[in-house]
Amino acid sequence: MKAIVQSTYGSPDVLEYKNIDKPEVKDNEVLVRVHAASVGAWDWHFMRADPHIMRLIGFRLRTPKKNTIPGVDMAGRVEAIGKNVTQFQLGDEVYGESKGTFAEYTCVSGDTLALKPDNLSFEQAAAVPVAANTAFIGLRDKAQLQPGQKVLIIGAAGGVGTFAVQIAKSFGAEVTGVCSTNSKDTVRSVGADHIIDYTQEDFIESEERYDVIFELAGSRSPLELRSLLTPKGTLILSSGEGGHWVGPFPRIMKALAVSPFVQQKLLSLTVSPNKENLILLKELIEAKKITPVIDKTYPLSEAAEAIRYFEKGHGPGKIVITI
Repeated sequence: MKAIVQSTYGSPDVLEYKNIDKPEVKDNEVLVRVHAASVGAWDWHFMRADPHIMRLIGFRLRTPKKNTIPGVDMAGRVEAIGKNVTQFQLGDEVYGESKGTFAEYTCVSGDTLALKPDNLSFEQAAAVPVAANTAFIGLRDKAQLQPGQKVLIIGAAGGVGTFAVQIAKSFGAEVTGVCSTNSKDTVRSVGADHIIDYTQEDFIESEERYDVIFELAGSRSPLELRSLLTPKGTLILSSGEGGHWVGPFPRIMKALAVSPFVQQKLLSLTVSPNKENLILLKELIEAKKITPVIDKTYPLSEAAEAIRYFEKGHGPGKIVITI
């Protein structure tokens, strides 16, 4: 099968488009013929091992494992089914998360896979799993968002951000999105009630107070962000910028250390694949309450260029790879 393979850490130049063996399906897996995948922050963080702590993942300090294939999100058709998997049939159109989705085939655990939303193409569906699941867990589980609450989403134009705006609106919240000038129309089109253009104004100086702040980009200190919260508001730190060794982790750990001593909740967000959430997201998508935003598509052979474009700070939404 054709696949993108990485044998060392570095720039997108380390990615090779080559033929390798098709994976063999295990008893608890489904073999999926991948029709589309999407690019996410994980792909370039691991590709470059930046922050360097990424090298500890899989205990490979110098080089990745042989024939490591990037990619996590995917959508495609079921080609083969392991003997312990009973909920799928051959030919089912599915979407979900797996390792190594920048390839013509991938083996996916039945626990991280769901039927694709009927009203989405494979390209659209591939943009959903990681980004929408991150937004869903952050707002529903961590923030426990309630109707009528005010939400500030920092990084509202990104892959997670465009879903976060729509999911917050589906919960009945009043949403303010922080984005650049070029992305204002997109953030408004997905439902944001208010827009703050960070190139024109400093959102920290806002007099508004929010019940929930969802930080998906930037490097403002938790102390600054706390100043925008209501007395019992919730700050969720999902990513943000940081150093080359451990990334944003020191900043997040400082926030977690402060949280027990204040009324406000200062929380970090870690996300795992979740089949139940994929099913709930499918329902929201088919009800037209949320829809993926796609910035650009690339063929599999140009996956390196897709990641290069991602690194430069792409436009709003997700970058999709067609296979």
